Amino acid sequence: MPKKRKPNGLQVCEQSYKKTAKIRLQEFWSVFAKDDTVLICINADPDALACALAIKRLLRYRVKSITVAHPNEISRLNNVEMVERLRISLERLGNVKVSDYTKKILVDSQPNHLPVFEKIKFDVIIDHHPVTKDWDVPYVDIRPDYGAASSMLVEYLRAANMKPSTALATALFYGIKVDTQDFEKEARLADGISFRYLFDLANRNLVRKFELTDLRRSELKYFSIALNELQYSKGKLYAHIGKVRSPDVLVIIADFLNHVSDIDWVLVSGIHNDKLVVIFRCDGYRKSAGKLAAQVFGQIGSAGGHKGAARAEVPLKALEMTEYDINTQTLKRLTMRHLK
Repeated sequence: MPKKRKPNGLQVCEQSYKKTAKIRLQEFWSVFAKDDTVLICINADPDALACALAIKRLLRYRVKSITVAHPNEISRLNNVEMVERLRISLERLGNVKVSDYTKKILVDSQPNHLPVFEKIKFDVIIDHHPVTKDWDVPYVDIRPDYGAASSMLVEYLRAANMKPSTALATALFYGIKVDTQDFEKEARLADGISFRYLFDLANRNLVRKFELTDLRRSELKYFSIALNELQYSKGKLYAHIGKVRSPDVLVIIADFLNHVSDIDWVLVSGIHNDKLVVIFRCDGYRKSAGKLAAQVFGQIGSAGGHKGAARAEVPLKALEMTEYDINTQTLKRLTMRHLK
């Protein structure tokens, strides 16, 4: 790939940012040979998983073998559902011998994102996050104004005249939805074009299933506890759940209760790892959940968020309480004087 010179005389790889999709594709392909064994490294989330699948499709008949590996634990149920239903073949990075692979690709990330990536000499970097440095790598395509790396990979596939399978289209479609937060986050026209291209190719019912998979069956009991504990006072709903396996369930319950009409505030709390976790929800109109969280708990724990949604985590010892001292009435008492 052509090099450009920096003012200090050092050579760095020229990013393919402003090149056409066809040229980018050819330069990407030129990195690989038929006898290459390829390792694709990702920090596994929907966008990264989709990109890895797209790269496997682009290289399917051009290299000897392809392995996708990730260092992180895939614990979010949405992501577990995606991996299982799309039958995505993955390895833990710690279980593979990186030196066995002749070419290494990093997608939806940059080497300094994780210490484990910094130890690997990559041949390709494809990402949509802000550029952290000039990477001296044979092929670099970093486009920070794209909402999702999946949008970039759609362009590669289209340049190669490769129509994605239903599974691949579904993964890419979901990757764009997640990373652009249904286009509520910053995105560009290219994300919309890729999204529209995938719209009729993806299984949108399956995507909906990924999005809705938030709870384990064992966690349904928390809804029963929340409804039994629920207290209403002047447009506000309070519920303390007690010990929870994961704070994520508190978020789900708070979002559920926030659907109730004529409710200005929702406050849901639980105990996790000897901390009181409180989830705040409001309409964000002349109110600020983040400000309330900071006012109530900012001095004794971590607290903050946005106008409509916030969270606080406070060690029980900072409250000088045990888990048995805290109930819905306690939650109400702790927050009530700050609520108008």
